[in-house]
Amino acid sequence: MKRRGFTLIELMIVIVILGLLAALVAPKFLKRGEEAKVTVTQTQMKSIEQALKLYKADNSFYPTTSQGLKALVEKPETEPVPKNWKGPYMDAVPKDAWGNNFIYVSDGKTFTLISPGPDGEEGTSDDIKCVNTCIFNNTGK
Repeated sequence: MKRRGFTLIELMIVIVILGLLAALVAPKFLKRGEEAKVTVTQTQMKSIEQALKLYKADNSFYPTTSQGLKALVEKPETEPVPKNWKGPYMDAVPKDAWGNNFIYVSDGKTFTLISPGPDGEEGTSDDIKCVNTCIFNNTGK
C-alpha cells in the first residue's frame, strides 16, 4: 500500500526548520529596513538644508527657531520678517522616516536640524543630527 501525505512528526520537523530559517534571516531584513529609513531621513535632511540655504541666500539669515521650518513653506509674519522671501522653498515640511517631526533650532546665523530617530526621543544615541551642513557617515550620524 502506498503512503499518502506526511506524518505529524514530519510536518513538525518541517515547521521547526522553517522557524529556524526565519529566525536567522528575519533580522537581516529588519536591519535593512532600518538602514533604508536612515537613508531616507538623511536625504530629507539634505533637502531641508538646501531649502534653508536658499532662504538664507534670499534673506541673509535662516528662519529662527520660533519661525521653524514652516518658514520654508509660508512667509513668516513674526520677527525677523524676511523682506526678500521668494518661497515657498519646499512644498511641505516633511516628517522623518519614522513619522517624527524634525527638530529645528536656529539663531538666524546657524541652524541645527535633528531627527529623533526610531525611538522618537531627542537626545538619545539614535538621533540623526546636522549643524549648518548635513554630511553623514555610514553610521547615520
